[in-house]
Order: sequence, then C-alpha cells, then structure tokens
Amino acid sequence: MVEKPSFVPAAGVIDGADQFDAEFFGYSAREAEISDPQQRIFVECAWHALEDSGHDPSEFDGAIGVYAGCFANKYLPLNLAANAEFMRSPMALSARPYNDKDFLATRAAYLCDLRGPAMSVQTACSTSLVAVHLACQALLAYECDMALAGGVALPIPLVSGYPVVAGSLFAPDGHCRPFDAAATGTVPGYGAAIVVLRRLRDAVADCDHIRAVIRGTAVNNDGSAKFGFTAPSVQAQADVIAAALSVAAVDPETIGYVEAHGTATTFGDPIEVAGLTQAFGTSRRGYCALGSVKANIGHLDAAAGVAGLARAVLALEHGEIPPSLNFETPNPALRLDRSPFYVPTTARAWPRGTTPRRAGVSAFGVGGTNAHVVLEEAPAPRPAATGGRDRQLLLLSARTGEALAAAAGRLATHLDRDGDLDIADVAYTLQTGRHRFSVRRHVVCRDRAEAAAALRALAAPEAVPAAGDADARQVVFVFPGSGSYRPDAAAEVYRGEPAFVAHVDECAALLRPRLGYDLRRLLLAPARDHPGVDSADPRAGAAAAFATQWALAGLWQSWGVRPTAMLGDGDGEYVAACLAGVLDLADALDVTVARAEISAGEPEGLGRFAQIVAGYERKPPQVPYISGATGTWISPEEAVEPAHWVRQLDRPAPLADGIREILREPGRVPLFMGAGETLTRPMVSSLPPAGDSGYGALDHLIGAAGQLWEAGLKLDWRAFHGAARPRRVPLPGYPFQRRRYWVAPDSGRYAPMGHGEA
Repeated sequence: MVEKPSFVPAAGVIDGADQFDAEFFGYSAREAEISDPQQRIFVECAWHALEDSGHDPSEFDGAIGVYAGCFANKYLPLNLAANAEFMRSPMALSARPYNDKDFLATRAAYLCDLRGPAMSVQTACSTSLVAVHLACQALLAYECDMALAGGVALPIPLVSGYPVVAGSLFAPDGHCRPFDAAATGTVPGYGAAIVVLRRLRDAVADCDHIRAVIRGTAVNNDGSAKFGFTAPSVQAQADVIAAALSVAAVDPETIGYVEAHGTATTFGDPIEVAGLTQAFGTSRRGYCALGSVKANIGHLDAAAGVAGLARAVLALEHGEIPPSLNFETPNPALRLDRSPFYVPTTARAWPRGTTPRRAGVSAFGVGGTNAHVVLEEAPAPRPAATGGRDRQLLLLSARTGEALAAAAGRLATHLDRDGDLDIADVAYTLQTGRHRFSVRRHVVCRDRAEAAAALRALAAPEAVPAAGDADARQVVFVFPGSGSYRPDAAAEVYRGEPAFVAHVDECAALLRPRLGYDLRRLLLAPARDHPGVDSADPRAGAAAAFATQWALAGLWQSWGVRPTAMLGDGDGEYVAACLAGVLDLADALDVTVARAEISAGEPEGLGRFAQIVAGYERKPPQVPYISGATGTWISPEEAVEPAHWVRQLDRPAPLADGIREILREPGRVPLFMGAGETLTRPMVSSLPPAGDSGYGALDHLIGAAGQLWEAGLKLDWRAFHGAARPRRVPLPGYPFQRRRYWVAPDSGRYAPMGHGEA
C-alpha cells in the first residue's frame, strides 16, 4: 500500500502506539500483547484523566462511570488472526475480550476499579460526543457521581498515511482545510480523548479545577430524509443544535465560538454551516468564530468529538479564539457573509461580554447520529487558601523506583514552569487525588523553588529507591515521659497547630489550681524567667511533658492517626493510661504531678503514692498498652491496681523491652510522642532531638506525617489541612514505564513473552 502512487504520507499519528505499561495494570506479557492497542491506550488515558481531575477512584465517595467508544478493531483480524502460530496457541481462545469494541468501557472500569455504569458507545464519528451526552444524562439522573467520556481511534496497520480513493473522505494532497475553497477532504488521525465530568455543585464543593461547564447537550438522527445512508442532513443538524441550545437555555447570540465537525469536504462543510445558521436563527452576521481541530490533528474518528470538545474547553479556559489552520479563502458554498460565522486565521483574544464566554461543539456520525454540546466558561475559581501552614508536605508514589524518579522529575519541571501554582494546592492534590503505590517518598517544603530542588534530588539516578515496603497497618503511640521533653519544640508546634493548642490549653486549665500558675507561660517562652514559676520544679517539667505528649497524641488523632497499641516510658505511661481510658485527664495530671513530687525527694513515699493512686477511679484499658513495670502487655487487672503504679515508679522496665514487644507483630510502626533520636528503624519521632537546630519542630512534625505515609499508614489529609481549604490542581500524570507488546502478522512465529515482534 505504501509503495502505490496513490498513497498519501500524511496522518495525525501518535508515538509508541505499540507500547504499554503492562505491570502497572497487572497484565502479564501475554495478556498485553494480545490486547487491542486501542484498549491499552484508552485505559492509560483514563488513568491520566482521573489524575488530572484530582481524584483517586479508590478514595472517591461515589460511583464513577465510563462512556466510551473506539474505531473498528483491526488488531485481532489483521495481526493476531494472521499469525498462524498464535492461532494455534491457547491464547487465541482468550483474545476476544481483549479486543472487541464491546469491552472498551468495561475493561477501563475493571482496570481502574470504577463502580458506576460502564457503557461502550458506537455512533461512528460522533461516538465520543454522544458518550459525553450519555454521561451527562447519567450524572443528572444520579446514576453516577463522576463520569469519564471519550473515545479512541488507532487504525491498524500503523501506517502514517492512506491511499487516495475516488470519492473518499480523505484529501488527495494530505492537507485538511476546513471551510476553505481549496478543501478536498480530511486527513486521518490516531489518538484518544477523554473528559472527566461531574455535577457542577459537587465539583465546586470539592474545590475541583473546573475547566468549563456543560450547559446543555442533545443527540438525534437524520432518519431517512436524505439522499443516502452516509449523507448528512441540514435539517437534522439544525435540529440537534437548536435542541442543545434550548436545553442550555442560552441565546445563540451569546455563543462566541463553534468547534465544528469540519471534515473539510466540499459537500459536508456547506451543509454544516447551513445547519448552524438555521439553528442560530439570528440576523447578526460574522460574530461567532468557526473552527475544526481536524486541521490540527486529523480526523480521530470515534475520538473526534471529544478532541473538538477539548479544543473548545481550552479556548474558554484561556480566553482565546484559536486560529483555523490551512484556511485562506472561504468556500463560497458556505455563504459565510450571510451567516453568524467567520473563520479566524490568527489567535485572538476572546473578550467577555455581558454573559460568560460560551461555545458550541458538534460531531456528526456516518449513519446520521448527530450530537451537539453547549459549553460555558467555568465560574471564577475560589482564591487560594489562606491561614494554612507555611510548610507543605508533597507525597509521591509509584509501582517502581524508576517511575517514582520520573514522577519527581516531571513534577519539578512543572513547578519551575508554572509560577501561578500555590504549593498548598499542589500538596493537597498529591495527598488526596493520587493513588497510593508501594514505592513512596515525601518532601517537606515552603515554596515551589524549595519543592522543585528537593524533587530534582529525588529524580537523581543515585536516589532511585528500591522496591517499596509500604506495608505498615498499625501505629503504636510511644510516650517517652519527661526525659525527652523539649519546651522550645513544644512552643513552636503550639504556635502552628490549632489542634495542638486546644489540648495544651485544656491541660493548662486543669493544672493551674495544682501548680499555682498557667503552664503555658513555661511552655511558650521556656527561655525566660517567669515570676512565680520555678523552672527547676520537677512538677513543672513533668506537667509540661504530659501536656505536650497528650497534645501531640490529640493532634495525630485529629489527622486520622489512631493507635492500636501504646507504650509509655516512666511518667509517659500516665499519658498512655489516660488515652486508654484507665484515668481521666484531670486525674492523670494530678497523679503525674504527685509522682514528680515523690520522685524528687521522698524515697519513703512509695506507700503514700499508692494511697494517692487509690484515691482516683481507675478503669480497664480500652486500648492495649505495654506495662512500664514489666515491659509486656498490661492486663486489665494490673492496670487498675495501685501496686502496679508503685512498681512502675520504683522498678521501671527498660523502654527497649517494650519496643521489642511491640515489634514482635509485623506491620507496626512506633510513633514517638516527643523529641529524640528514634531507637529502631521503623520508629518515627514527632519532634526533633535536642540540639538539632537545623530542622524546626514543625518541619520535623510534618516530615513525620510523611514518614508514616511512606510506611503505609493512611492519614486524613482533609483534616491535616484544618480550616484551610486548598484546591485540586492539574499536575503531571503517572509516568508509565511502557514497553513494546506486539504480535505481527504473517511471521509464522509467535513467542508469547512480550519481547519484540512475534
């Protein structure tokens, strides 16, 4: 075919159409190589579309649907069935579900774990825009809460061109010239296009990045009122456009741009302009721009409608009318001078009038199924969040170390290029809108520049991580007691975390009658002399350590980190006992202060301490924790005995014994509620050790959240941001690690391992 004189070497091709990231989607090499490349490309695009929306399907609260269609499947008959050895292999019996058009949408739903309706749509060239219409109807009917709509076209064989046949749709000279006097047809294009749709109020409530609003859609068919099955109909096109405008409840004179079907055929273009003019029904002339993306990328067949929709959305989003390529002289049959339309030859600003910017998009399928969509520019985005942290936590994960390094490099480049990005929005999107894989890294940063530098370091070859080990399932709170108390670190956290403040304030109010002063005076300005406060008073140190650790535990729990077990060292066991429900907060603070008094100067006071403990109500623990007296799990009976608390004071077990006991069960991560070096690799410290002046307490605390996430634990990221409400923003998608999977025809050989051609 390529060697024939009639062959035209022109097409809108895509690179790597024979490649796929099989490992990412859980495919074996055999499954990947027998799959229609259209299914493979579509599911990769679907994954990227979901990422661009800022939503992780596994965390989305609602049903996600898929409405999509594809070009005729040629891979099965022209490649697989034409390979004799493949046809003799067992895989030949399994090929249909990996190839048939019926399974495009359901395959994407399966591989992306989408639980809403999954419907394959086939209306020829209007397929993907009809899919948009069906998705909108499903959303309005609450059949789903998010929907993917689109299409894919990948003709086989993968040839960059086509043979010219008399009377065909394709241009003999390889140029697509919509609406031009020299137009002779279109050019084929290969590709996929998908949009993610939600109900507007839901998208606004979730702080989504809204690119445009669909005001109305309509679909109809020509019926038989035309001279042939493949011919278009002026009346049917006018009717579907008028119906969409009616649903949208907008005046045609407020439409500033129409993304036309625009196949650049001498017959089709005049019919389309006539239908548009009839539907608009206005005497105004030349106010609405007309264009077709087919001049840019060719005719994407089943994906053409959403490709045009994407162009119109970008025009609305950027406030700019795109030029129409290859247009010089209007086709006189269009009679543009008697229509509302003009064809722009250069990009031009799109000023906003008394109404929002609006656009129309058409797609007409061979066989007569027509679709039209009316778009409106998105509502003004909510301003960037205020009142949030000046440090942010960026999370990256991937299936492989190489993919994670690539993701870090892409994100660094993106942050360098986009000076309008708010780093809090970036952090929130990565935290809530990306799937969690096993290879994980985090970055704590203050701004885009700091983030980009740290990400570039992660992207360096020497930084590529090995296989992921994010397998932690439980967190154990470790309370170190007053031995690791850092008042300066507590003061920094108090100034930056409202949830921490609330718990410290509660402790200070309960302690004031016992201490005779407000504990916060010591916590918030530890380096100063405070009248009436003896900073050397052991009661003050014990009370401050308790309040700090209690508040840290409350802060972590507000972020969704809840302990399945606990360990307290020294007077840290009182915090664990209080959190477990053995003592209430007021009683636990009283006992902590009493213990400090006895520890400091009353060697004969153990009996008196037993009496003090006996004076408070004690209950069996609701959360298991390690006994500070034995280094093993405390029993319900032991926890309520005053004798235990005397033994714990007089003969405490080493902290290392308790840590070893905790780590007997795999999947546990000890979280240190204080400052200090961690005692073992899985342990995470909430605050930096004393003397670490290069890393602030808040940086360390936020980094600890990243460490827990890296270990495999799940945090409540919405709660993590508190009252601040960051926005979801588009960020670079997953860097698929693609390789070639291809079965070639007529080779007489089939090697089903995904290596090279078979």
